[in-house]
Formats: sequence, C-alpha cells, structure tokens
Amino acid sequence: MEYDLSNADICNAYTRVRSETEQLINGLSSEDCQIQSMPDASPTKWHLAHTTWFFETFILLKYQPHYTVVDEHYAVLFNSYYNAIGAQYSRPKRGLLSRPTLDQVMEYRKEIDTRMTAFIQQLRDSNILKLILLGLNHEQQHQELILTDIKHALSQNPMHPQRLKHYEFQDRQSSSLNWHSYQGGLVTMGASTKAFSFDNERPQHQVFVAPFKLANRTVTNGEFLSFINDGGYQNSLHWLSDGWEFVQSEAINSPLYWHQQGNQWFRYTMSGLQPLNLNEPLCHISFYEASAFASWSGKRLPTEFEWELAATQSVTQAPQFDPMTLEPSVVEEDNLQSLLGGVWEWTNSSYLAYPGFKPFEGDAGEYNGKFMSGQFVLRGGSCFTPTGHIRNSYRNFFYPQQRWQMSGIRLAADLT
Repeated sequence: MEYDLSNADICNAYTRVRSETEQLINGLSSEDCQIQSMPDASPTKWHLAHTTWFFETFILLKYQPHYTVVDEHYAVLFNSYYNAIGAQYSRPKRGLLSRPTLDQVMEYRKEIDTRMTAFIQQLRDSNILKLILLGLNHEQQHQELILTDIKHALSQNPMHPQRLKHYEFQDRQSSSLNWHSYQGGLVTMGASTKAFSFDNERPQHQVFVAPFKLANRTVTNGEFLSFINDGGYQNSLHWLSDGWEFVQSEAINSPLYWHQQGNQWFRYTMSGLQPLNLNEPLCHISFYEASAFASWSGKRLPTEFEWELAATQSVTQAPQFDPMTLEPSVVEEDNLQSLLGGVWEWTNSSYLAYPGFKPFEGDAGEYNGKFMSGQFVLRGGSCFTPTGHIRNSYRNFFYPQQRWQMSGIRLAADLT
C-alpha cells in the first residue's frame, strides 16, 4: 500500500479505538456482558477479549522478541476462525465461558494496551504499523458487533430492558420517495491503495454498469408495514424459493424486533420497547425480506456496483457515530447523503472476490477471502458503525437469512 503512517499516528489511533470499545459497555452489567443469545452472536466479554487477543497474537507474539503470553489458554478461548493459528473454542458455546471473568478480561486489555503502546513507540517497520492499523479496523468491526449482539441479547428478555435511558421519538416527516438517475458506463470500482482498506475492497477494477435509477432514501417502517398489511409475508410470488422456506419454517411475519399488541405495532430499541415510528428507516431485515419487498414494489435491489457509483458521485461526507442515539435518523432531504451511516443496505450482489483479489499476507490471509461463499454484500454503514469506519468501497457481507444486523432496503430500477 502507498500510504505512510507514523508511530505517533498509530499510537494515538490505538489509544482512541481501544477506549471507544470500552465506552460501549458503559451501563452494562457483568451478566449482560456474559450472555450469548444465539450462535451468530457473541458475548460482549468475548468481543473485548478477542480484539485484545488479536493484538497479542498477530503483533506482540510474532514481532516482540522473547514474548511471553498473558495466559496460554487464551489462544484457544479467543481465537475466532484463524485455523492457521490453531484450535478455537466452539463459537455457539462462547456464552458458557464464565472464566475468565469480565474483570479479568478488562485486566487483560489493560496489560496488552501497556505492552502495545511501548511496542508501537519503538517500532521502525512500516509494514507492522499497517498490520496494527488492520487490527484497529478489526476492532471497529467488533465495536459494531458489540452493539448488535447485546441488542439481540437484551431483546430476548420480556422486560424489554433499556440499554439507553433516553429515547427521542423523531417527530418528523420523511422525504417523499424520489429517484436519482445514473447513466452508468464503464466505471472504476474498489478502494485505492492511498489509504487503509480491507483486502476484499481491492483491487480497483473496471465494471460496466447499465443505466439505472436509485431511490433517494431507504424504505421506511411505514412503507414496509404496507407490505405486511397487503399480505406480503403470505404471498409466495414475491419470495425467492429459499426465502419462502425460511419465513415459513421460522414463522416470520414481520421484521426482527417488531411486536404487535392489539392493533398497534411496537419495535424493540436500545431504549426498550417503543411505538413504531412510521417515518424511521426500516432496519433488521434479511436479504430474503428485502428481495420480497422489492418485488412487491415493482422494483429491485441495487447491485453493489450501482450503489458504489451513486455514492461516489453523490455523497460528500460520512456521518459521525453517536453512542447516545443508536437509531437511524428520519431522512428529510431529497438527496443521497443517507447512503452512508443510516442502515446497512442489502444489495443484489453475491459476496465474491474482485478480479485480481489478493488476501492479506501472512496469518491475516484468512481475514476475508475464506468467507466468499453463499453471502450477499451490504453497503453504506449504519448508525452502529464507528466514526472513520465508513467509506464508499466498504463491503459488508452476511448470509441471506440473517437479520440481527442494522440492515435495510434501498430500491433501484432500470433506467428506461
């Protein structure tokens, strides 16, 4: 990569990111941090430990002469999926790890932070600095997972506990649904080498994009409620075969976290159960639901290349993360600024390697490439995404049935 980093830059970034992670657990009990509500999610405590293990394993253990690990058991307990590194504890059973305790995990973080800070200050290898930057971006990914996973865990409690005490009902009307047209053509996609990016965002390459139009905002709760009221979950004509099987077998008839009480709909939020705001962006839906809604609307989902082209031409600035909001904002403007930072937007693109894809070198080579099978790309970031972690080329990816992420819909159509 072409960009340069200084020791001071990395040291400051390291301190900031590690601190931001720990701020996310403010207000959570040790019991909250222990719980694992489903196999796809992980306990908050595990996220705190795993991101620390990453720096100890990929940086200190490999590049610090005569390094001694804090605890030899952590190599198995907090390894996520790095087969080249060694064995891993079963992912669906992470919630069973009552030891080490949360206090011990926080001590582990503190100890590794001390060692890493000293290591960075004396480092002279720019390639290792870039590997540390990868670790920080990895931790930012886990910051978002901490929020999505704890939201899912708390939602299982019939008390509907509040992660945040404050909730402000957005008493604003959303923008009318309008369309922005793009002529497409042969366009360059992907991240440059002038700043950090993940390996799955590279290399830059040319793609032909046919003329298309894209909605100025994502689908609202009210629009999706119309789909529900029109029998959308009961009409197989709008569903992919796997999607129809999914909603039937799981008895799904609304987005995740929606609750109907009598004739009124509510939605579980980080501030507990709240009346459904029809003007807020829809979130927490699967690719299958997104595809069915697009079919019902007479439109389609955009490809990831259509999405990136629109973002490159239309978005001027990424939003800032607000830990006291954690809900997508009502979109009032008739522009495409909401492409970044509202909800992750499902695309109709399978998660595959770009032409000329090369994984990260060394042990980090397992980071992304091994997951390029059976998943779909989401774009744009969300209100859960950390500041500085959103960019036009960023490719998120999940399986089509997964709903616990902050995922929504932006419609597209051919330009005729």
